[in-house]
Amino acid sequence: MELVRRDHVLELYHVNDNGIFPNNTLPVIIYKRVLNLPSLFASNAIRKLFKDNNWSNSWKSGVFEYHHYHSITHEVLGICKGKTTLLLGGDSGAKIEVEKGDVIIIPAGVAHKNSGTEDQIICVGAYPEGKDYDMNYGHKSERPAADRKIAAVPMPTTDPVFGEKGGIMLYWKT
Repeated sequence: MELVRRDHVLELYHVNDNGIFPNNTLPVIIYKRVLNLPSLFASNAIRKLFKDNNWSNSWKSGVFEYHHYHSITHEVLGICKGKTTLLLGGDSGAKIEVEKGDVIIIPAGVAHKNSGTEDQIICVGAYPEGKDYDMNYGHKSERPAADRKIAAVPMPTTDPVFGEKGGIMLYWKT
């Protein structure tokens, strides 16, 4: 059984600076139903896929129920259990349904939160080249320092699912 499905659906979401959250000019990339996960140890399969594609410093948990963003790195989320709605970009941003088998690549600066409860999904999160991450919440005191940090975040050299020939290389053009 192949872990990565070639018949997945691609979705791109553009979320611009709304005055509270910097967001990013790079789109959020969502691969719907891209992972054909095993019944047991689904999170291990996701963690290995990400690590093989040079995205590490991983964790396994739900998604917070409050807006937050990372200013020093991009983030990937691989959903290994459950279904929920994520809000991207702040209160007036995009609402996206995510479920087991989906992967979401979130550019630095893009606010995200779970519109449901944190435990509705379990996901594996990781960062390009195992970068560390920070937490920001949309406070006025975070900017303009967060804007400078986001502008300095390097483009990943690989896509967390497709490696050197994947979505980031195609859809994240600067």
